[in-house]
Amino acid sequence: MSVEHHRKLERMYHASNINRNLYPSITMEVSDGQAEISLILNPTYLHAGNGLHGSVFFKLLDDAAYFAASSQIEDFFIVTTSFNLQFLRPVQSGKITATGQLKFASRNLFVAESVLKNEAGKEIAFGTGQFVKSRTMLSEQLGYC
Repeated sequence: MSVEHHRKLERMYHASNINRNLYPSITMEVSDGQAEISLILNPTYLHAGNGLHGSVFFKLLDDAAYFAASSQIEDFFIVTTSFNLQFLRPVQSGKITATGQLKFASRNLFVAESVLKNEAGKEIAFGTGQFVKSRTMLSEQLGYC
């Protein structure tokens, strides 16, 4: 796939409301069959027990796997049909990085794995997702520009 397609996916990611409003420090890079997303944690992402809330684990793992799969599709927006994750250790602060890798691709089904690591490089969670093409074309309206 083209480098321009990867840059358009990155711009689409950063233009989304959730990333602009809730995760302003998030960064992302897409390449063929891979995606890497990093986030500097802030206290608003912590639950009452002072650990990173599971929704942030899920978001980063799902997004990294999703964009690893999306890197191979230049026409349609894809959607997550299932995602399983495993929490390994807590994290409270610092920078965390999710790396996604495409594992399987057919005409309409894509499977990708992702790993989330803390600043020290220790794995804190991992997941596997399944994604399918939607009926929505990639377009400037989605931020794909």
